[in-house]
Amino acid sequence: MNGETTRNTYVIGQAELIARPLEAALYLVATPIGNLADITLRALETLASADLVACEDTRVSRVLLERYGIRRRTTAYHEHNAAEAGPKLIAALEQGQSVALISDAGTPLVSDPGYRLVGEAIERGIRVVPIPGPSAPLAALTASGLPSDTFLFAGFLPAKAGQRQTRLEELRGAPATLIFFESPRRLAETLGAMSEVLGGTRKAAIGRELTKTFEEMRPGTLAELAAHYAAADTPKGEIVICVGPPLAKTEGPADIDRLLLSLAAEMPTSKAAAEAAKMTGGQKQALYRRLLELKDASGG
Repeated sequence: MNGETTRNTYVIGQAELIARPLEAALYLVATPIGNLADITLRALETLASADLVACEDTRVSRVLLERYGIRRRTTAYHEHNAAEAGPKLIAALEQGQSVALISDAGTPLVSDPGYRLVGEAIERGIRVVPIPGPSAPLAALTASGLPSDTFLFAGFLPAKAGQRQTRLEELRGAPATLIFFESPRRLAETLGAMSEVLGGTRKAAIGRELTKTFEEMRPGTLAELAAHYAAADTPKGEIVICVGPPLAKTEGPADIDRLLLSLAAEMPTSKAAAEAAKMTGGQKQALYRRLLELKDASGG
């Protein structure tokens, strides 16, 4: 198949898309997260030219391929069949075929099993080519209004409450904007846990149905967002949660002191220290002692 010279031509708006033979390699092709117009010309050319297109769900991918008149051989590759489908894709690559890997939406390998396939390809000396494009975490981050210089994509949190709390405690002090995926039915519960563990005053934003007709970005503190979704009907669509970083430890003792005194004006000393620990990533006991010193010094 790699030696085929047949050329198919597709017209996309004012651009002419020509299917050309591809070098044997594994191509990681980003696809739209909702709006099919977000596909790149390079992605379309790759999908139109690849010997084989590996899809998370062939039925979902067929909608995109048919939208642009692309007819290529497809096969399923997902978390439930990766152990069986992966070796077949590697064999095709080693036989000199070009394979395009796509997920149901967004960039492959982001919260899907594609990394195992990429790892195997690299170990076998097979070239891996990224074809960048849409990404739900990045779309939500850029529209959230939260710091984007440092961020951490944490995927889905565990569904069980205890495991979820443990994971959030591990992430609490990370000096970065945190990005999560979440299902609509667990959103309110997860935001409640985040408010409790990370701190209710921590800034956050919810991205829902990004790039689609009913797209929504809702900013607020974790406490505000938790209260909103606890009272609202279960939302529909894909959900991305962005949580701003804790107060940077590098902001200095004076900033921490101001934070402690501000919190202490609204809540008991112990709770103020606990809240400051969540916001800054600092030690609760050390912050508690410092707050007592500040109160003694002010006669409070």
